Amino acid sequence: MLRLILALLLVSAPALAAPPKRAAVKPADWTKTVAATPEGGFRIGNPAAKVKLVEYGSLTCPHCRDFHRDGFEALKANYVRGGRVSYEYRSLVLNGPDFAAVLLARCDGAASFFTRVDMFYRTQPEWLAGAARLTAADQEALRTLPEDQVFQYIAAKSGIDAFVATRGIAPARAKQCLVDKAMIDRVTAMRGAAAEREVNGTPTFFINGTVQQNGKGAFARPLLSWADLEPKLVAALR
Repeated sequence: MLRLILALLLVSAPALAAPPKRAAVKPADWTKTVAATPEGGFRIGNPAAKVKLVEYGSLTCPHCRDFHRDGFEALKANYVRGGRVSYEYRSLVLNGPDFAAVLLARCDGAASFFTRVDMFYRTQPEWLAGAARLTAADQEALRTLPEDQVFQYIAAKSGIDAFVATRGIAPARAKQCLVDKAMIDRVTAMRGAAAEREVNGTPTFFINGTVQQNGKGAFARPLLSWADLEPKLVAALR
């Protein structure tokens, strides 16, 4: 009997010696993680990233548009995806059409925010052209409107509401967001917080809480391009 058991064990041994292969663990793609932040912005990437990049930007700012065009995809692919860098966009509104566009970009929260920011930057000359149609009479009318009706009026007069209606934001939904007082207050508070940090232009970038500039003292100048910013990210990652 003992010999039979030993023989069976020997026959079974090869099968027991080959454990099933485990599937390779796929690295996390942090570009799929987008969330609102307590400061009012939207962050894409790993919230525990070593390097936290914050941009104060405006949808009507040509330098911000150029940064987005030249650097946003590279930033996501080379730094955000692997979890080393997170990127947060905080709106620093500069004018009425900018404010209206920001409300529409924020309209459906984190899931669509960066897609809509991309849309507004890519089409900036088109939708901004309508702002030139605002007349002196329109400016006077704006002074008498309740705060929660100002941006609906601007969007209608400048054609921004019709513009976004052809790009996935239904008129009824756009109206809801343009008169959303809580959202208006949130964007206004972001502007106030930026002023407290002495942010007075766009784009302004912070890395781990430190404003990024080229040069020092009287020779300091703001970073305006991806070519200027990327070396700062590389240095922060060392």
